[in-house]
Amino acid sequence: MRFLHPLADVSECKIGKDSRVWQYVVILEGAEIGSNCNICAHSLIESDVIIGSNVTIKSGVFIWNGTRIEDNVFLGPNATLTNDPYPRSKDYPEHYLGITIRKNASVGANATILPGVTIGEGAMVGAGAVVTKDVPANAVVIGNPAKVIRYRK
Repeated sequence: MRFLHPLADVSECKIGKDSRVWQYVVILEGAEIGSNCNICAHSLIESDVIIGSNVTIKSGVFIWNGTRIEDNVFLGPNATLTNDPYPRSKDYPEHYLGITIRKNASVGANATILPGVTIGEGAMVGAGAVVTKDVPANAVVIGNPAKVIRYRK
């Protein structure tokens, strides 16, 4: 049975079985969230977002239009996902470059992922990393800009 905290603002969207949405979360109309997800306080999910099952989204994560998150992904506190490579006030692009995070990947606290980037299956982004290009499957990246330091076994 899914749980929606009474202080969450959840529009008409799809939320799978056994998912939990905590206080001060905003989910816009049209978003799709799989089963057994945990969406922690003070997070935002826009309408053109698809999130798989068994995903953990820690507090302070904003997920913008065009983003696709596969199963078993972890997003650490205040991870920053972006979708507009040239942001300007009151100037809206026709198409947003979302981020793709493949299954079993993890993004550490305060990491920043630039628009259009794909985080590969099983990859790990270290806390505070600034990811400017695609991360290969099973790679561990850290730093600014993020660089591969090893591959997970």
